[in-house]
Amino acid sequence: MPKTLTDIKRSLDSNLGKRLMLKANGGRRKTIERSGVLAETYPSVFVIELDQEENSFERVSYSYADVLTETVQLTFYDEATGNIALGQQ
Repeated sequence: MPKTLTDIKRSLDSNLGKRLMLKANGGRRKTIERSGVLAETYPSVFVIELDQEENSFERVSYSYADVLTETVQLTFYDEATGNIALGQQ
C-alpha cells in the first residue's frame, strides 16, 4: 500500500476509468460496500461513479487521507478477466 498522500494520488491517477470495489467505514460497526468506476481525481479528493442498479445516488467522493488511514479500501478489477488487478488493503 502506498505510504504517502502523493503516492496514493499517483496510484489512483494511473487507474482512472477502471472498475473497482469500495469498502468504507460507515461508523457504528457498519461497513459500506459499493462498486463503480474511478471517474476523476483532484488535488485533495477522488470521485467514484457508482453502479446505478445498486445505489440511489450517482457519485461519491473521498479524500486521499481516507485511503491512507484505511477508512476506505479500494480494490481494482481487471476488465478482461474480471480478477483483482490491484488491491489497496
